[in-house]
Amino acid sequence: MPILVLYYSRNGSTAALAHQICRGVESVSGMTAELRTVAPVTTVIDAPASPVPSSGPPYATYSELAQCDGLILGSPTRFGNMAAPLKYFLDGSSALWASGDLVGKPAAVFTSTSTQHGGHEATLLSMMTPLLHHGMLLVGLPFTEAAVGRTERGGGPYGAGTIGGTSGPTDDEKTMARLLGQRVADIALRLKRTRSQ
Repeated sequence: MPILVLYYSRNGSTAALAHQICRGVESVSGMTAELRTVAPVTTVIDAPASPVPSSGPPYATYSELAQCDGLILGSPTRFGNMAAPLKYFLDGSSALWASGDLVGKPAAVFTSTSTQHGGHEATLLSMMTPLLHHGMLLVGLPFTEAAVGRTERGGGPYGAGTIGGTSGPTDDEKTMARLLGQRVADIALRLKRTRSQ
């Protein structure tokens, strides 16, 4: 049962969280994480991006999005919003919206910001909007998880997060990322079992 961990990362902070989320997904027996990214957006005068990235995970396809059992979406903050490459990819998913391929599947979000007050929560909320339009079931991090109340930088009830440009995610930020992956995977597994009964 695949959980698609789909992100865009320019400087590595969002990618670092994505790897922790994959660990959380795969801690649930029977679940696998599919790590994917999106191509950068280029202007019309630039050469188009290669269909296969030179390094890192492969680019996501809409068929992978349709076939996943859950989605965890990540982006760095761009003025309190998701980055353009991720928005561009989501904007192209209208066929999946029309067919209802994502309806009822669990989804979660994560982000990295450059500063403490760089639009962390606004970015997480901006990524939730298209997921709601697709009819997905949003999963967050409850305050019963100790790291949520303890963190002094990124992450919170809306999703996992980190402050980029530092020494990498803190232990609490890594913990929240793994917990988010675990929660989405666990809920996807429970939903699949319920539907098969």
